[in-house]
Amino acid sequence: MTLAPARSDRPRSTGWRRFAGSLAGTAGALAAVMVLASCSLLPGGQQAKPTPGIATADASIVESAPEDLREFYAQEVSWESCEGGQLCAEIKVPMDYANPSGETITISALRMPATGEKQGTLLVNPGGPGGSGYDFVLDAGATYFSDEMHSRYDILGFDPRGVKRSAPVTCLTDQERDAARAKVFELGTDAGLAAARAENQAFAAKCAEKSGEVLGFVDTTSAAKDMDILRAVSNDSKLHYLGYSYGTFLGSVYASLFPDNVGRMVLDGALDPALSNEEVTYGQAAAFEKALRTYVGSCQQGPDCPFKGSVDEAVAQIQALINDINLQPRTASDGRQVNATMFVNGIITPLYSNANWPTLTAAFSEALKGNVGPMLSLSDFGADREGNGTYGSNSALAFTAINCLDYPMVTDTAAMRADEQRLREASPTFGSFLAYGGITCIDWPYKNVRSPAPVEYSGEQPIVVVGTTGDPATPVEWATSLRKQLGNASLVTWEGEGHTAYGRSNSCVTGLVDQYFLHGTVPADNSVC
Repeated sequence: MTLAPARSDRPRSTGWRRFAGSLAGTAGALAAVMVLASCSLLPGGQQAKPTPGIATADASIVESAPEDLREFYAQEVSWESCEGGQLCAEIKVPMDYANPSGETITISALRMPATGEKQGTLLVNPGGPGGSGYDFVLDAGATYFSDEMHSRYDILGFDPRGVKRSAPVTCLTDQERDAARAKVFELGTDAGLAAARAENQAFAAKCAEKSGEVLGFVDTTSAAKDMDILRAVSNDSKLHYLGYSYGTFLGSVYASLFPDNVGRMVLDGALDPALSNEEVTYGQAAAFEKALRTYVGSCQQGPDCPFKGSVDEAVAQIQALINDINLQPRTASDGRQVNATMFVNGIITPLYSNANWPTLTAAFSEALKGNVGPMLSLSDFGADREGNGTYGSNSALAFTAINCLDYPMVTDTAAMRADEQRLREASPTFGSFLAYGGITCIDWPYKNVRSPAPVEYSGEQPIVVVGTTGDPATPVEWATSLRKQLGNASLVTWEGEGHTAYGRSNSCVTGLVDQYFLHGTVPADNSVC
């Protein structure tokens, strides 16, 4: 699946931006984009001095849980000082919810305590699938939320099952990940497609060997059930939740499973649960093409833009550059080969926030001079590759594992070739790189456990859905669709560019969301900021 949702990582310059490189040589397919693009962070409050200790849920919370899961809801959780002034804990959950008496795993969580009179815990997910909520709170929690939000809420981030610290999906060494990103296959030929499939068979076998049985249980439904245990051990009768991008999918699944436990929930950068993997990819192809054209138009209004002529002519120049690199990969100053997929990955990264467009302009300027180093740096940044060749997370690996369980994939060769043609029409620049996603999961050791369907929500608490008109990763139409599916919900639309809105848009969005979390004031449906 080529879903491009948000994720978090340690900030490196003005904001969050992350694009994950291609996996196991899936050859021209663009890998997961996992970006939480924000460059205007909210002023943060002073952190409270954390108080380590043992926490348990009230008896009423435990009694309301399913009987066969009560031991997990009633567990004692030891919150210990960590990460230079935060509180961390390991929460035990069943590996397989169909067999709760069987093997268990632990979910790693990090809590930033409220600075004033606490009214609840705010659970956050930055996206992915594969994004670390633990890292999000650690790196941006102090500055991402307003003083009043810090005063009234504990901010709680967690790594969902399969991600980084929580029973992580493990597949490749750092050197193998480098090698996988460097491989290219001619997917338009039967021989190239067969070679890509063989590569992915080997990749899947390594994931199964190194990850173990948990690889079959990292699906979103299981992660949503983990969230209810996190709610309980936080001693909250209701779940207050902020989810970005894929985090909206996780949140909507939670709402369908636990409607009576939904508290104040904001779903920003919405994914439509009713869409198939192929429909998601098609929507993103069109949205990324639109974002590229918007970027080019903005670039041409400045003095440093390397593209002349009309927007059409500039986009054609970009396409010619990509095609040229596809025919003859470039060599970067560190000796690494830069192929077209890596180059396109670099282009995608700064499209997530218009504040990062100047970075893309500088990289294009250098690439047109023959220097692909800056674009490689953007691609590496998206793949979470450090300058020393190590990878800082398993996000791209978890992305594949989770999506292979969450979505049935089209794997028939003729159907994939027809899908490629549709993608090329939707996005002449990126479409071919988004095709053949089914190759990734065709030989996955575990079959999908979910099929796309509209979400159903019967809870009394209205949910707030936020969409952005220029969002390239989760098109604004998906927010409208999710709001309709939820029924008891309110839609807020930001007329802006980039992925997600809260924390990177304007005071209108911030005010509406904060008033909802702090005072329960539900924004008027179809509010526009």
